Amino acid sequence: MQNAGLHFQAIAANIDERAIEAPLEQDGAGPDAVALVLAKAKAKEVSDRFPDSLVIGSDQTMSLGDEVFHKPKTMADAENHLRTLSGKTHRLNSAIALARNGDIIWEHVSHAELTMRDLSSDFIHRHLSRVGDKALSSVGAYQLEAEGIQLFSKIDGDYFTIVGLPMLPLLQQLRELGVIDG
Repeated sequence: MQNAGLHFQAIAANIDERAIEAPLEQDGAGPDAVALVLAKAKAKEVSDRFPDSLVIGSDQTMSLGDEVFHKPKTMADAENHLRTLSGKTHRLNSAIALARNGDIIWEHVSHAELTMRDLSSDFIHRHLSRVGDKALSSVGAYQLEAEGIQLFSKIDGDYFTIVGLPMLPLLQQLRELGVIDG
């Protein structure tokens, strides 16, 4: 956002993401809906604390078919993620919401489809040994902007959606709201 010329302050939302997700998943909510509900919850919570500010909330889910993935908690979880994704196409669902005065005024979900090449168990072990705990910081157990790019054979979608903040739709909305020069 800074590289796009936006002036902002990063403030973490005080929400329990797992508590919000649990009933959604029990009700069969899809990955888009989960990402959007979380993005809106983050935007609203911060907006309630800073009522006159325009607040951006975002969240991303990763899905393989109907299965929604969460960040791996251990290196064994990361290994299982990569083994499951190997040779398959998964989807990143990046949601964004704008709030002002505690009200959601805009929402959007963008998608990217990523096809992971076939990975051998030996390669997965070597890869995770090289990247270490960084594998635990993302839902897919990879960082596309780093060595994780080596895991893929095909990517359909824009970079910003992949890293979790769909900048092009956001910038368009900010122009429409008159917040940035358009």
